[in-house]
Amino acid sequence: MRIQEQFHLLVRLDQLIRLKATGTPAMLAQRFNVSERTVYYLIVRLKDLGGPVEYCRERECYCYSQGIGFQLKIIQE
Repeated sequence: MRIQEQFHLLVRLDQLIRLKATGTPAMLAQRFNVSERTVYYLIVRLKDLGGPVEYCRERECYCYSQGIGFQLKIIQE
């Protein structure tokens, strides 16, 4: 996966997590047209960037365990 693709998926994943609208990993993989393994990889990347991502079994979706100010963007010079 190209870095640009990964970036866009991370931005979209962050949006869905904030909305508590990711669904299960399988549903998210289908939505993004990627494998479940890629979904888990993206979750790990968000965690590496400091995102307190957790999976809520009750809601069957990913969410942030605390409010965060998280912003992903590319700046061209």
